Amino acid sequence: MKKLLLFAETCFVIFGLTFFTGGLALGGSEDGTTSGPVPVIVMTAIRYFIWLVSTLLVMLNAKRAIITVKRDWILWLFIGLVLFSFAWSDFPQWTLLANREVLQMTTFGLYIATRFSLTQQVKLYAMTFAIGGLASAALALGVPSIGKHLVDHPGAWKGIYDYKNTFGSMMVIAMVSFFALPIEHPRDRWLKWIGIAGATALILLSTSRTALLLGVAMLAMMTFYRNFRWQGRKSIVLGSLGVLVLGSTVVGVLSNWTELLKAFGRDPTLTGRTYIWSVALDRLWDRPWFGFGRSAFWSPESPYPKAIGYYLSQSFNAPHAHNGFIEVALDVGLVGLALFLICYVIGFVMALMKAYGSKHPEHLWALGFLTFLALNNVTESYMLRLANIYWVLFVATILTVKQKVPAFEDERERVPEVSQLRQFSESQT
Repeated sequence: MKKLLLFAETCFVIFGLTFFTGGLALGGSEDGTTSGPVPVIVMTAIRYFIWLVSTLLVMLNAKRAIITVKRDWILWLFIGLVLFSFAWSDFPQWTLLANREVLQMTTFGLYIATRFSLTQQVKLYAMTFAIGGLASAALALGVPSIGKHLVDHPGAWKGIYDYKNTFGSMMVIAMVSFFALPIEHPRDRWLKWIGIAGATALILLSTSRTALLLGVAMLAMMTFYRNFRWQGRKSIVLGSLGVLVLGSTVVGVLSNWTELLKAFGRDPTLTGRTYIWSVALDRLWDRPWFGFGRSAFWSPESPYPKAIGYYLSQSFNAPHAHNGFIEVALDVGLVGLALFLICYVIGFVMALMKAYGSKHPEHLWALGFLTFLALNNVTESYMLRLANIYWVLFVATILTVKQKVPAFEDERERVPEVSQLRQFSESQT
């Protein structure tokens, strides 16, 4: 009976994760204004179904859920601020409607962190993105009118997703999840590399340069994390080399910004993003502390999208900030951004400690995903905008990485010992 229930919950989680990736909106537009073959009313019903079932399952595991919630009060303070932001929004009804997405994503993320161990989570993520990748390949080859771009980026694969960049982004997360996949049987090692190779091929077919650069960077970074575990004085050498390489890279990029972008075939303004950032940051100072309320800045009735879009085209309305951190600041101001960054930095440090305190690959997941999230939000608003997989995974990952003692049977032998973490921490001072 327990195995049957676990199987049912596993199927539910994979289905929910696929929904939040946008994988059920195949053929739809990136902004959600145009639906694909699946009617909007069906998509709405699915979203509420996932929310209802997640809520019920959290309630059934109430005791463990409370323990999970207590792991990070800063996260809940930030979420509370977002949900209450309708109080100062110029369009409170719009913000209230938008906040349903926050509740849905957060509840689903909490359920995953409550019900599944880290090892189980990584397996679920790998399975979800493997299914998404295979389905995307089948759709691109079998029904190219849906699975490929026909007009704006002819021939570029988008698979079951709304846009080639979304497809590429999903495959980068797939790479991270396969890299972190635990090796419990000899065949698992082959599955890892087949998954990574397949995700890389699909990124190339998406023609997303951003996803390709992120994918290469993530593979290099996670390989470094896996092979070079910092211990004692070694951290001084590696840290110094890291600072030197990073500093040289940053200086080189900043010194040759325009030339580098042109070399990659990109507009030096990042397709107008720099204009959007500049005007959005100027407008932020109208309400610096608590922002405009979630999604209110980009509301159809707001004057700001048109004003920002005017810099690029008189008929263009900017849909979002194209930067996740600026987006958060516009929603809940510098106070909200500070809360998010505190939550993120603490989670990142704990992920770093656990990654270096364990030899098991699944403990690289949190470090890899949090790094990817920060990098991916430099040029896109992949944080709290709309209903998305990024916030679901962030909530689940943060609440899992801040777990201090094993909560599941399969973690008893796999969670880094407290003494190991303490030794790592002391070795860095």
